[in-house]
Order: sequence, then C-alpha cells, then structure tokens
Amino acid sequence: MSAESPAPASGTVHWIGTGLSTGAAGLHLVCDRAARALLWDRTAERAAERLAALGLAGRAEVRAYGPEALAAEVRPGDVLVSMLPATEHPVLLRVALAAGAHFACTSYTSPELAELAAQAGSSAGTVVLTEAGLDPGIDHLYAHDLVAKAVAALGDTPASAAFTSYCGGLPAEPNEFRYRFSWAPYGVLAALGSPARYLDGGSELTAPRPWEATRTLTLAGEDFEAYPNRDSLPFITQYGLPERWSLDTFVRGTLRSAGWRTAWKEVFETVAGGDERATRALAGELAARYPATADDRDRVVLSVALELRTRDGRRWSGSHLLDLTGEAAESAMARCVSLPLAYGVTRILDGALPAGLARAAESPGETARWLAFLAENGLAGTCVTHDGTDGGIRAGHPAGPSPAGQA
Repeated sequence: MSAESPAPASGTVHWIGTGLSTGAAGLHLVCDRAARALLWDRTAERAAERLAALGLAGRAEVRAYGPEALAAEVRPGDVLVSMLPATEHPVLLRVALAAGAHFACTSYTSPELAELAAQAGSSAGTVVLTEAGLDPGIDHLYAHDLVAKAVAALGDTPASAAFTSYCGGLPAEPNEFRYRFSWAPYGVLAALGSPARYLDGGSELTAPRPWEATRTLTLAGEDFEAYPNRDSLPFITQYGLPERWSLDTFVRGTLRSAGWRTAWKEVFETVAGGDERATRALAGELAARYPATADDRDRVVLSVALELRTRDGRRWSGSHLLDLTGEAAESAMARCVSLPLAYGVTRILDGALPAGLARAAESPGETARWLAFLAENGLAGTCVTHDGTDGGIRAGHPAGPSPAGQA
C-alpha cells in the first residue's frame, strides 16, 4: 500500500449503480456520513425508486448515469463508488482521476485498475479502494486477522501451514437445484469454465474444471461442498504469510449446499462442451426455473481457516465463520457486500487511507477497525482459535483479542 498522503476528501459521495448488492445498511451509512450523497442509476426515477425501497427516500440526490453526466458533476476530493460490473470500473476510475476524486469498489484488482491506481497515488493523491466487499473483502479481513494471531502465538517458529477460504451465496432453504439465480445467470455458469490454481499437499495444482476438485467441508456440524476458483497463489503474498511457513495447502474457493455437484451434472456437461451458445441457453433456462424471488431468503456462508504445525509437534489453528440469513428488508448478500464497502468509504472521508491502491484493511490496526465495525453492525461471525501448547480453545467475535492477548 502506498504511504503517500491522500488528497483531502470533499465530503461528497457518488454511489453509482443500484443493483442487488446495494444494501440498505451500506447506503444508509453513506447517507449518514457524507456531507452530500448522490445515487446514480439508468434514470433518476429508477434511483429514486431504489432509495424509497431501501427506506432512504430523500436521503440522497438522484441522477441518470452516463460517464459524461457523471464527469460534469464530480469535483476534487469526491468519492466515486462503483457498483457497476467490473468491466466498467476503469471508465469510472479515469473519471475520478481526471477530477482529482477518490474511487472505491468491491471487485478484484485487475491489472488495469492497479496501473491506474499507481498513477493516482503518485501524482494526484487519489485513494483507490478495491476488494472491499464480501469475497473479496471480509474474507481478506479474516485472513489478515488469523495470520496476525498465528504470528503472535508462534513467533518466529518455522511451521507447516494449511490455509483455506471458502465463500458462498446460497438459498436459505435449499431447493432441488441447490441454488437460486440472483445475478447474471450466464456469468454464474461461465465462471465454472475458468481454471483454478491452488496449493494442495505441498504441490501447485491447476483444476481446468474446478468442480472436479469439489470436496466436502463440514462447518458447525453442517456439510457443504467446496471447490477452488480463480488463482489463489497471489494471495499468499497479499495476506503476508511469513516465508518461514511451509505451505502445504493454500486455496480460496466457492461454497455450495450439500448435493450441489449432483444437482448440477447437466451444467458441468454443458460447460465442459465449450459451446458458448449452449451454455447461454442453459443459463437462461435455469434462471427462469430457479430465480431468486422477493419471497426467498438467501444465505451467506464464509469460512476462513488457518492451521499451523511446528517441527516439535506444536499445533495452532484458527478459524472465522460468518453465517447470515437474509431478511425481507435486506438480503444477506447485499448487507455483506455493501456494508464493508460503505465503511471503506467512511475511511476515505476521514482521510484514513493512504493514496494509491488499498484493499480491504491490509494493516493490523486497520483490520481490527473494520472487524470491530462489522461486529457492531451485525456481521460479527465467530472466531475460534486453538493453541496446542495448553490445549486451550478460545472463541469470540472477530474484533476480540488474539490468543496472545494482543489486539
């Protein structure tokens, strides 16, 4: 993270996009903390309707979004929050850079965003906050927290390490398909065609068809199915795992309800066939058959775990588990995505994040602040640690003290 000082924030926040991940809790926080909030959607009328639906009628100004219309209103020090698809982020970041404004989103940091962020930090004092949602976002917080706790407990002792991080958006009541579509159905299916790279058994592995690496994961007595996705390996450095740890396992992936692999057999066969037209047709058919309706409740489950074993047989382990069911007023996914993002926006408004690229809380002190905020706002989850030297098991919310008694 750059150590450059950020340009002063103006107090104005532009929230761009009002899709299913724009939750009441996150937008409410922005409206409370910003001196001026603007909500941008395809039309001003649609933005106003979304505000009303979230119980925030009149709390923000509404605008019809277009890059030129946005650029005309952005001023130095404003904060642009992109809730648009990841492909649109570079456009918005360029608008921010041109105006001397800050930028925030929940998506992974693409090479293009990283390059623009480097320019922003060195020349304009612009903060570029990315990976500040659920996954990526809260999972990063949990990972940084566990690494810090483990280092505090074991010190400089070399150890073998196993790290896993799995997240899933699930139906609160599993149907026969074990899934309901709440976002672009083709994207859900197409993502299965992207190879996954990870460590297992001390070896680097690539799963061309990630679902074939599915395993059972039991959390709080409940069985789930978990599989790797994307490229896990860059996060070894991002999470600051010490070089003295010998990595046996390092995997980030997706969590699904038990029975998912059997229920999705037709999907896997179609994706493996490589016919985009067939995949799109099946995606449309399944989305119509298994939509997420207003009467359905969703569920978010996030599990991050770290286990260490030293050469003398000492063992340390820690895990975070977040399990949240949505409500009529706000889905679990919307709350888990928008609330940490909104908190990140408040940190930009406070001038607390340095200029340049920032991901969700990469320093121990900042991680503790984010976790404390989430715990105070209904996203505490549970944290359990075990130190094999005394056989003790410690449990608490994520903002609690580490096993060594250090925050």
